[in-house]
Amino acid sequence: MKQMENKSTIRLIEKADCLQALEVYKPYVLSTAITFEYEVPDAQEFSNRIESISKEYPWLVCLHNDTIIGYAYATKHRYRTAYQWSPESTIYISEAVHRKGIARILYETLFSILRLQGYYNVYAGVVVPNEKSEGFHRASGFEEIGVFKKVGFKLGEWHDVRWFQLHLAEHTYNPNPPTPVFQIKDTNEFNTIMERSTAALNLIGTKVSS
Repeated sequence: MKQMENKSTIRLIEKADCLQALEVYKPYVLSTAITFEYEVPDAQEFSNRIESISKEYPWLVCLHNDTIIGYAYATKHRYRTAYQWSPESTIYISEAVHRKGIARILYETLFSILRLQGYYNVYAGVVVPNEKSEGFHRASGFEEIGVFKKVGFKLGEWHDVRWFQLHLAEHTYNPNPPTPVFQIKDTNEFNTIMERSTAALNLIGTKVSS
């Protein structure tokens, strides 16, 4: 394949990204049990999700030559107040660019932002068997904490979900409530995280096109 000009970046999702992000997600809904969703959400529903989640949590997109090739975000894990320091992470990458290092950079960026916001833990549920995702989460520093047995039925089978936990920071007493992402997105610390992430992405940029 002809080498494309290297133009890769990671940034917060924008309203105009909805359709491209939905295209990344669509194959996972239709062909896998990686997501337990049965039907592909329409553009309005997906846009509403983006708007709702990104008020509080980071939702990142990875673009190559202005095309979204993956995204990662955090969202609420449980709704009781005492859970507020412990979100859940989600990541989806276009199949064409699997094993390029993009997921690792997206996750590292996401977790750096979560630390900046004041979160202490992050959780991830992986439908099993999924050796690639399980290995990826372990390589990202997660440790297994349990399995929900036969918790979801999709594509004619009952599926287990293996849960993983990553400690983001040392746990302290009387922690301050986490800061919503919109309140830190213009800070020097946030901009430094994004600059470093885009630089790391561009180090592997040529692999994306090959």
